[in-house]
Amino acid sequence: MKNSLEPFWKAKTLDQMNKTEWESLCDGCGRCCVEKLENKKTGKVYFTNVSCRFLDPEKCICKAYRHRRQKAPWCLHLTAEMVPKIRWLPKSCAYRLVYEKRNLAWWHPLISGTRKTVHRSGISVSGKVVSSQHVHPDDLVNYVVDWKIVENPGESP
Repeated sequence: MKNSLEPFWKAKTLDQMNKTEWESLCDGCGRCCVEKLENKKTGKVYFTNVSCRFLDPEKCICKAYRHRRQKAPWCLHLTAEMVPKIRWLPKSCAYRLVYEKRNLAWWHPLISGTRKTVHRSGISVSGKVVSSQHVHPDDLVNYVVDWKIVENPGESP
């Protein structure tokens, strides 16, 4: 572990974090909770604007978080070992940024002090998704979106 005066996300690796620290890294953008399609030939992943039925579409929080593995067995349980392997994690994702030893964005709640900046910055899926309850799986291709995956979201407005 590095200098203890540094914030935990700079002082620790992902696998050194406790549960509270790990959970606080999630910025609440909701991009993990949207359906994705993968081209098997090219490996390219396409995001859709169709969210898991348990995602609150405005607050971008899981309505079944504590029991999500029972209610949604397909839900990914992200671990430190998985972060470098998951190609679809947004470039703005704090787990990816910490793994790559990069800084968190100004809008991240650990930097800004509020979850509201994630939504104000436009990074989150808040107000941009439709629940999977209303979309047939065969129609997902009609919901592919090209969200800007922000690498460097710039300065605070």
